[in-house]
Amino acid sequence: MINRAVFLDRDGVLNRALVREGKPYPPRDLSEFEILPGVLEATQQLKCGGFDLIVVTNQPDVVRGKVTRADVEAINARLKSELCVDEILTCFHDDSDACMCRKPRPGFMFQMRDERNIDLSRSFLVGDRWRDLEAGRNAGCRTVLIDNHYAEPRPLQLADHICGSLSEAANWIMEVTDANAL
Repeated sequence: MINRAVFLDRDGVLNRALVREGKPYPPRDLSEFEILPGVLEATQQLKCGGFDLIVVTNQPDVVRGKVTRADVEAINARLKSELCVDEILTCFHDDSDACMCRKPRPGFMFQMRDERNIDLSRSFLVGDRWRDLEAGRNAGCRTVLIDNHYAEPRPLQLADHICGSLSEAANWIMEVTDANAL
C-alpha cells in the first residue's frame, strides 16, 4: 500500500515560536512550550483524511550550546503525546555539518518515503520558513507556507498555498486532495 504524508515543521507550525526582533526562535524548554490553537484538531483532520503525519525539525541550537538535547526531546515527547503525529525526526546539525537531514535538504522525507512507503508526489510539507518549503520542493511534495510575517524574506515563490495557521493548511490540503482525488 502506498501512503501519503503531511510533513510538518515544528516551531511556528505546531507550537508557538518565540519571536524576538521579528525573528522566530524555538522554545528552550517545556516552560516556554505552547501548542498553537487549532493544531490538535488540524492533526486529527489530516490523520482522518488518511495522511501519515511526520514532524521534521531542525534544532541546531543543541550543537550551538543554547539548549540541551534533553529539552528538545522533552518538547518532542510532549508533541507526540498530545497530537496525532506518527513520527518526529530531529536534525541536531548546523549548516556547516552539511548533513542530508537538515532542511532545506530532503533527507528525512526520503527516509520516510523508503521506510513508510510514502508517495512524495501525493504528499505535502507545511512550514513557516524558506528552509521548510525548499525541503518540500526538493522532495517533490506540494508546499504550504504558514505566513507568520517574520522580519525575514518570505518564500512566497516556493509555496503552493499560503495561509495563517495549520487549521487553514489542513482545510486546504483536504480540499485539494478531495478535488484531485490524490
